Amino acid sequence: MEGGGSKTWRFASPNPAVAAAGEKSIQRYLLQLHACLDERGPRPVIPLSHGDPSSSPSFRTAPEAEEAVVAAVRSGEYNGYSSPTVALPARRAVAEYLSRDLPYKLSHDDIFLTCGGTQAIETVMSVFGQPGVNILLPRPGYPKHEAHAVFHRMEIRHYDLLPGKGWEIDLEAVEALADQNTVAIMITNPNNPCGSVYTHGHLAKIADIASKLGILVISDEVYGHLVYGSTAFVPMGVFGETVPVITLGAISKRWAVPGWRLGWIATCDPKGILRKTKVVDSLRSFINLISDPATFLQGAIPHIMKNTNDDFFSNIVRLLKETAEICYDEIDEIKCITCPYKPEGSFFMMVKLDASQLPDISDDVDFCSKLVKEESVVVLPGKALGMENWLRITFATEPPTLKQGLERLKSFCRRHQSQAN
Repeated sequence: MEGGGSKTWRFASPNPAVAAAGEKSIQRYLLQLHACLDERGPRPVIPLSHGDPSSSPSFRTAPEAEEAVVAAVRSGEYNGYSSPTVALPARRAVAEYLSRDLPYKLSHDDIFLTCGGTQAIETVMSVFGQPGVNILLPRPGYPKHEAHAVFHRMEIRHYDLLPGKGWEIDLEAVEALADQNTVAIMITNPNNPCGSVYTHGHLAKIADIASKLGILVISDEVYGHLVYGSTAFVPMGVFGETVPVITLGAISKRWAVPGWRLGWIATCDPKGILRKTKVVDSLRSFINLISDPATFLQGAIPHIMKNTNDDFFSNIVRLLKETAEICYDEIDEIKCITCPYKPEGSFFMMVKLDASQLPDISDDVDFCSKLVKEESVVVLPGKALGMENWLRITFATEPPTLKQGLERLKSFCRRHQSQAN
């Protein structure tokens, strides 16, 4: 028995749902790609694979945000655990911030603070997730939505986003997919990974269909207001009179501070349906089980939301418009990659890979693995998002760095296409 060789250990079967959820993670693919890097290579790595522009000087957050955090820390008032006294002004500030774009006012009771957008996703999926229910998720989509649904053993039913129609939702398919066990449809607007922004009319149709089906809408709006095309950002909560809406948000993208980990859940439900059905009670119960955002961030958020200069937001949007155009124009010069839609929001675009033009490339994962090995450029394979032989490219970086990365991408494609001749 020395060393435990013949002993049966009762913890030898960990929860299989954890492994199943982990299979949906973007990080799994990024780790595989980084394993292909030649760390001794002469060129710096250019990551065009993830939505974190905070290391780029042009995307540095607003000075008002930094000053608010410093003041909160130095005050000495936010070194303890969170409490209603600390959380109330923060929740009220978020309610006021979101209410600017709604035809009704939210109160602090409609707001639940979370440690970033990811914990907001975890919370909502925990409240609704149970065996026997299903949820409608987009394809392509954000993998953490699916991962947390899988962890709670929900059935995933995918509806397609249509690249030929500006990545709009296939609304007819949504109606066909739903049944008596469907609890919600999840949307992302502005969209990650497609860069699309839904019109008021399209969102109204989503609300009408969800109401007809008797399901709620969960709207991930972490990229809210980061729009730079012809379509304005309209929060799903505008349609709260038609259908109950749960909005997920965070300061991570608009303020370019994903490491600060402050997000929220907002119940946009002026008719009080979510209260009557005890959903609000369940959200509150789960929030009481998990960690609160750092207290100094809660202390800073009222000042961040009130004092951030509009010029900061305008400059970020202008920069994203510039880099989106650079990315779209450069991709247009690559024969084996096509972009069906010029991004109008968020940090991303989805492009179609024609692997048949590249004789030594088998699929999108193989493409990305060889690209990072040969060119030290990281892009995300579409397989990670439910779309094989597509690629997601992030353009939220310094324009010269983006141009350099795309030049390397073009060189890689030309080199591998030449092998077909």
